[in-house]
Amino acid sequence: MAGSINKVIILGNLGKDPEVRNFQNGGKVCNFPVATSETWKDRNSGEKQERTQWHNISILSEPLVNIAESFLKKGSKIYLEGQVETRKWQDSSGADRYSTEIVLRANRGQIVLVDRKSEMSDNLNKVSEEDMNTKQDSISDLSSEIIDDEIPF
Repeated sequence: MAGSINKVIILGNLGKDPEVRNFQNGGKVCNFPVATSETWKDRNSGEKQERTQWHNISILSEPLVNIAESFLKKGSKIYLEGQVETRKWQDSSGADRYSTEIVLRANRGQIVLVDRKSEMSDNLNKVSEEDMNTKQDSISDLSSEIIDDEIPF
């Protein structure tokens, strides 16, 4: 293989409201945890088991930060695409610490609001039905004015 790929896809729920911070240079960063869960039936006991994994998300793309800031809240279901990155930092005692997170950067990240889609599509459907009725009326008005001889084929 000539190259490598670092891509993560997450479908989960926000563990808390997004935290947005501003940089001195005018940029923004947004951080929040996302929970993903898997369930299975235990072979021995037959009981339902569940395991939840928490993923730290960091958004560095300003358009995506604006979306997160405007639409996301604790409990929101979202689909994310990003990259795994590990940062090295030092704590107050000088010890090296590492943080692994999923980072969404410009042109390399994606957010899809999953649970808001039905609410948004209902509103869009109302608008598009009204628009379609208006367009249908104007099409009907135009069709009565067209004479067969004017059609070039």
